[in-house]
Amino acid sequence: MTTEIQEVDLIIANALREDMPKGDITSDSVISQDSRSRAVIRAKAAGVLAGTDIAEKVFKAIDSNIVYEKYVCDGELIASRDRLAGVSGNSIALLKGERTALNFLQRMSGIATMAHHFAEQLKGTKTKLLDTRKTTPGLRVLEKYAVKMGGGENHRFNLSEMVMLKDNHLKLVGSISKAVHLARAKVPPDVKIEVETTSIAEIKEAVHSGADMIMLDNMSLEEMRTAVAWVKGRVPLEVSGNVDLARIKELACLGVDFISVGALTHSFRSLDIGMDFL
Repeated sequence: MTTEIQEVDLIIANALREDMPKGDITSDSVISQDSRSRAVIRAKAAGVLAGTDIAEKVFKAIDSNIVYEKYVCDGELIASRDRLAGVSGNSIALLKGERTALNFLQRMSGIATMAHHFAEQLKGTKTKLLDTRKTTPGLRVLEKYAVKMGGGENHRFNLSEMVMLKDNHLKLVGSISKAVHLARAKVPPDVKIEVETTSIAEIKEAVHSGADMIMLDNMSLEEMRTAVAWVKGRVPLEVSGNVDLARIKELACLGVDFISVGALTHSFRSLDIGMDFL
């Protein structure tokens, strides 16, 4: 947790440095240093909120005396015109933090909202929604958090977390069996090994090799149905590839354990959120 907090602080510091490398020459030029204001952060569209704690940290990184009142918590459904938070303090500090805070709120809430729509389709099934590593470079900790706020779960966070033997690994090594054997000999026993497969033959090889999890990559419905029947719950099955809202329920009804959706963090639409001075 300490590492994550440090990473978030660094992300915010970098964002503020990007936005005002030499200060805010507009606000510093026309607003009195002693001016104080109140503002409200308001939703302009319906969705799921994520990032309100990040927005608060943005303002307090500029001025620790700013007061940030949360009216809605992360993970809650919001409607257009809902008041999400109140912010008060030095006017220049509020202006300096406005865009950066809103950028985080809008993008994280957009991801949470998209994840919510997908997660809703999985209700009544045993299948869980997973994200991927297809995140904005440098913002993964925030984007994966937003997925959780929308009802999804995080797959591996980085390349150091678990073994994922994908097509290019298997091409270089030569076979699934050999790749699993090599990985098992080198990684700690508590590190899971997942194998990406594209056929029933590869699934069988992965199971017999001792894989902890199997990904069914871009398979047909019939192939996936056959895979679920053959595996019989011996290892968790993950579906991946071209998953959208129109077919995720059908995929879940096959009886797979997980469905990963890269679109959650690479094709989301930011949620419209604004900040108005009172």
